Amino acid sequence: MSLQQKINRITDILRRDDGISGAMHYTEQTSWVLFLKFLDDYESKKEDEAVLSGKDYQPVLDDEHRWSSWACPKDNNGKLDINKVRTGDDLTEYVNTELFPYLKSFANTAAIGADPKSFTYKIGAIFQYLDNKVASGHTLREVLDLIDTLNFQSSDEMFELSLVYEGLLQNMGDAGGYAGEFYTPRPVVRAMVKAVDPQPLDKIYDAAAGSCGFLVDAFEYNLPASRKKRGVRDLTSEEYDFQRLDAYWGFEKTSLAYVMGMMNMILHGIESPNLYRGNTLTQNIRDIQEKDRYNIILANPPFGGKEKPQIQQNFPIQANATELLFLQHFMKTLKSGGKAAIVIPEGVLFQTNSAFKQVKQELLENFNLHTILSLPAGVFLPYSGVKTNVLFFERSGGTSDVWYYECEPEQKLTKNKPITDEHLNEFLELYNRRETTERSWTVSVSKLAEDYDLSAKNPAKQKDVEHLAPSDILKQIRIKEKLVSGLLDEIENLLEEV
Repeated sequence: MSLQQKINRITDILRRDDGISGAMHYTEQTSWVLFLKFLDDYESKKEDEAVLSGKDYQPVLDDEHRWSSWACPKDNNGKLDINKVRTGDDLTEYVNTELFPYLKSFANTAAIGADPKSFTYKIGAIFQYLDNKVASGHTLREVLDLIDTLNFQSSDEMFELSLVYEGLLQNMGDAGGYAGEFYTPRPVVRAMVKAVDPQPLDKIYDAAAGSCGFLVDAFEYNLPASRKKRGVRDLTSEEYDFQRLDAYWGFEKTSLAYVMGMMNMILHGIESPNLYRGNTLTQNIRDIQEKDRYNIILANPPFGGKEKPQIQQNFPIQANATELLFLQHFMKTLKSGGKAAIVIPEGVLFQTNSAFKQVKQELLENFNLHTILSLPAGVFLPYSGVKTNVLFFERSGGTSDVWYYECEPEQKLTKNKPITDEHLNEFLELYNRRETTERSWTVSVSKLAEDYDLSAKNPAKQKDVEHLAPSDILKQIRIKEKLVSGLLDEIENLLEEV
């Protein structure tokens, strides 16, 4: 059975369980089981390395709660020990009353000073608000047996599994609703990463990480195979270690997205993800110093939400719109010389009330907002029909002019006809050249600063407006009224004849 077939089988098994409802549930439940199997393989590898080097390694989990003890205990021949294996009600009772309480207890350890990079912290953050939703112990037994056959110490299998897991996240995003809050279409992610061109020693940040698609894609962008394809040199050993351990940073508010983001990063080869669970907006941005900042910011923060006054006080320009608060956070956390690409809703661009105007004024005056990519309606279907844009800016002085590109597919985007890489190829080709075409144009900052309406207005589509005298307008209205009145008379006559 191939790896894809195994995951498909797990999905089919979970679908028929009474405790599972939809793509979000089976992805969540698959994620925590995958994480515990990965942790067991990781700790076994560390133990073997410690023996070879003559050092001690203290596992994070105690013997009783390690995968190899409770999930799939083996006999001396390496086969499942039927005398020790749990199933049915025994397995359900153990997982719900012993395993999960034990894993949740790590949150207390994390709260009193565990290293955020440690697995002690990560276990606490993952399981604090997570529960086993698989109702049948027999169902869970089947899932455990299949996941036990996966080898997290094989780089080839890890690569294949990362692709399969992306498929699970895609299905969850396609299902819509809550899941869409942390799934950005991969063609948009890839275009943003290619445009900002992250370098091997850059610290990369997403304050609304979701399933960590931006961080994962940036990591893949700097893998040796990708660099070779682009014709750039291979990584040094220092750069390779930095990529695996220190390059990628993020915050995620929801427990479900946190566990899936953590799993997504691990499966793609980011050995120790610097992903933290918490509401980014609770941080007072006035306290952020240069040492706390990042070279690259890639994000699609949640929009349409509202924040309480206590949260708004963390920002110089107070507003209840989450998108304005996140934008201020990103501006404050970008290093000098750093680059950012941020997805924002259309409303941020055209609204000009006090808070929106102030944030955009600061962006234009203190940052180089050099590019705005206008995305077509329908990019985030089925879970949102809001039109969006991508802001590309740098912390390198003020803005002189903004280059706009309007992505406009020939066919309307739908759930079954989503945005593709091809739709954004021309944008990437023109990005550095900043050419004027039927879809791209440049606007000076002096023009934009007149009212701070930054929305895309393609001059190639602007029609000359004929300004009529008031008396002529009145004549046209009367002519149209007569036409409408005549049509109504005709319809009335036809009805009388029936």
